[in-house]
Amino acid sequence: MRRRGTLKFSQEMVRPYAIKGHKRKKREENYDREEVEQSLEEGTGGTAAQDEKAEETTLELPGIPIVPSNSNNKTGVTFILERACLEVAKVGKTYQLLSSEDHANFLRKNNKNPADYRPDILHQALLAILDSPLNKAGRVRAVYVRTEKGVPFEVKPHVRIPRTYKRFSGIITVQLLQKLSITAVGKQEKLLRVIKNPVTQYLPVNSRKIGFSYSSEKSIPMRDYVAAVSDDVDLVFVVGAMAHGKINNDYTDDFIAISGYPLSAAWCTFLICGALMQKWNIF
Repeated sequence: MRRRGTLKFSQEMVRPYAIKGHKRKKREENYDREEVEQSLEEGTGGTAAQDEKAEETTLELPGIPIVPSNSNNKTGVTFILERACLEVAKVGKTYQLLSSEDHANFLRKNNKNPADYRPDILHQALLAILDSPLNKAGRVRAVYVRTEKGVPFEVKPHVRIPRTYKRFSGIITVQLLQKLSITAVGKQEKLLRVIKNPVTQYLPVNSRKIGFSYSSEKSIPMRDYVAAVSDDVDLVFVVGAMAHGKINNDYTDDFIAISGYPLSAAWCTFLICGALMQKWNIF
């Protein structure tokens, strides 16, 4: 009888198999790399360490490129957006910026008029100012906002405001109105910060303050008004950022109407920037 032998396999004959593990996920691209990245915790189930880490996280707002030339020696323009409706309330388990579109039922239950809650008006006006060639040329000195309750805050001209209203409301709710400032990551500069009243203490000494209202008796096209102003005078424009009503003109030097029709805050700032671009040859 033939004796059976054992087969011996060398290591070279054995096919190596890799140990199965979790595949490395591809890094997802951001929705919009130009947008402001947020890492805000909306839930309430985090640990204490996570909450502490979230508090230390700051929001990075990349700056709009402006011309770093001799614009400091030239006159500039300052914008004050008055009566912006920025009110935060706890809706469900989270604090949210109230708006007529998202919180109409909540506002009615609390005996408030939803038409008065339009924070999107401020968002549109800020985009019109900060995205303008006037700002990119370095002629916008500062932008100030005063809420309906009289709380003022400063917006740096080189800040990049989020493109979408959802992200804008997130930084206003969590960062600005609760922490009173927004600081760029890796920098000490505060891009948005709550300041003290009155807002007039931050304005240039030789500035001319102009308010706008459709009901004003003085009606003049914007390009004709700025053309008549001396080149050595800094201009301050006070624009209403509310759905309806009039701004407080106690500290304005002039009160004008620049159209025969009621204008939105965004369109009003667009006409202002366009007239100044024509005056200062900015294209």
